[in-house]
Amino acid sequence: MRKRGAKDQALGRSRGGLTTKIHMLADALGRPLRFIVTAGQVGDITQAPALPEGQSGDAVLADKAYDSNALRQIIASIGAEAVIPSNRARKIIIPHDEAAYTHRNRIERCFNRMKHFRRFATRYDRRTIHFEGFLYLLAVMLWLR
Repeated sequence: MRKRGAKDQALGRSRGGLTTKIHMLADALGRPLRFIVTAGQVGDITQAPALPEGQSGDAVLADKAYDSNALRQIIASIGAEAVIPSNRARKIIIPHDEAAYTHRNRIERCFNRMKHFRRFATRYDRRTIHFEGFLYLLAVMLWLR
């Protein structure tokens, strides 16, 4: 007998209830390049290595949740500088470029532009494949602006 529920539909329990998390890579202008949809309880760092794969650039900006030596090595292998503040649990603080880090708000602004679409903000789509399809459509709409 098959169980009903949200199995493999990128819905997961977090503090806020059933949630979905979108891990996204954006360009310097804040336009989406790549994203991964996971359940809400999945950590940011677990999905991070797949995002910069095959990309090029001068720097990769990320917040403290993406601070790991493995990700820093991946970023260095593509020839970019890692502009990631050190997590407070790190024993040896790795300095980062504060001036470059101020531009990280562009990805936050990208998410805010996406939230103008109710279907994205509330995740009306029950199935992950439908939600991802809308994300691709939304990314195209943001690129065409």
